[in-house]
Order: sequence, then C-alpha cells, then structure tokens
Amino acid sequence: MKWGDKFPVEYVNRLYAMVSRNLDCNFRFVCFTENSIGIRQEVEVQELPELELPNESPERGWRKLTVFKKDFGGLSGPTLFLDLDVVIVGNLDVFFSQPGDFLIARDKKNTKKREGNSSVFRFEIGKYPQILDYFEENSEQVMNEVRHEQAYLSRELDKLGKLEFWNESCVSSFKYNCCPSWIKSWVLAPSIPKGARVILFHGLPNPPEAIIGRSGKWYRHIQPSPWIKNYWTTNE
Repeated sequence: MKWGDKFPVEYVNRLYAMVSRNLDCNFRFVCFTENSIGIRQEVEVQELPELELPNESPERGWRKLTVFKKDFGGLSGPTLFLDLDVVIVGNLDVFFSQPGDFLIARDKKNTKKREGNSSVFRFEIGKYPQILDYFEENSEQVMNEVRHEQAYLSRELDKLGKLEFWNESCVSSFKYNCCPSWIKSWVLAPSIPKGARVILFHGLPNPPEAIIGRSGKWYRHIQPSPWIKNYWTTNE
C-alpha cells in the first residue's frame, strides 16, 4: 500500500525487484495507491481502499486494516503483505510454507509482549472480516485503547487464537537486530543477522539514512551500511 508522500514511487519499484529476485513461485504483486505515476509496468495497480477515520486522528497505519475486506481487491488465497520500506535479503519461499492461518513479524522492541509488527504478515484474503468491521464501527474507542493498527490487529487475532509469529531468525529489525549496542556502534557497522530474509525499518532510520550512517536520532549512533544498496535496488 502506498498513500500520501511519505515514500516516493522508487520504494514500490525496488520492492517489486526484491520480491522478484527472492520468490521462486509465480506471484501477483499488487500495489494499492491513489497515485500510480512512475510505478513499473510489472506491478498490478489498484485503487487505494477508503477508510473513514475521525477528524484529525493520527494515521498510524490504520488503513492497512482494509486488507480484511471480504472481497479485497478481487484477490483470493494466501497473501503476503510487505511494507514499502522493508529490505529483502534472502529467499521468501519460507513465508508461504510456514504453517499457520495468520503469521506476523514479532515486535522487536518488546519481545515479551504478544504483539506483532505489521511490516510483514501473511493472511488469507476474505478471512476475519470482523477485524475491519469492528474497527469501522468503533474506531474512536479502539484508538483510545491501543496506539496503532498493529497492536489492535495483534489483540484481535490473539483473541481468536490465530496470532502466530514468523520464525525468529527470518525477520530482523535493522534498529534492534542489525545495529550493534551503543558502545560497539562507534567501531562496528550494522550487519545482517544469520538467517535473516527480511529486514524491517520501523521508525528511524529508513534505508537511505541507514546506508550513509544517519540514525535520525541525536542519541543513536550508527556506522554506514553500504551493503543495503546491494539488496535495495531495482535490478532483477
């Protein structure tokens, strides 16, 4: 999904190229957006689903919940949702072979909580439409109860006994898994954890900042990570 101007179109094109290089099965790559200018022709473009939010409500990814529409995009079957700013560093086949009705990346900030990071999740189109229905009917209440869409999504799937997480090594956080500790960060550069397939960039930095070693926070130091450019490219 791409909306607004947070991410330029190059993020869509790079994500397609990374998926193409790392997924062995046939696939449909669909981008839901209100602005398709510049998106490469291999990408199937559909209209961005509407989601009514209370006036002046913080966005916080709530629009992602529209994937739970019963007939979402006229699609069917197992579907892997990927945020635009992930970097794919390994084969993705495991994300379709791991058993489970609903699988999501575990929140790396607090791994003791049963909460996911919705940068990478797999679901079955048309299942659990009540996730969206309840939110649309009770959005203000939900937003008072939880901070963002992934907390709500995790809570509701956990109630159903369907919340499951990817194998720990497959999905890594750049901030929490790739970067050395604060002291070591002055002499060691971030690196790819063993077994990682997808690296999440949540909060700051985003991939362009990480490449040049700009953390986005005055209190966090990182060395440049030029290796990201080898994966985050439009070359197939």
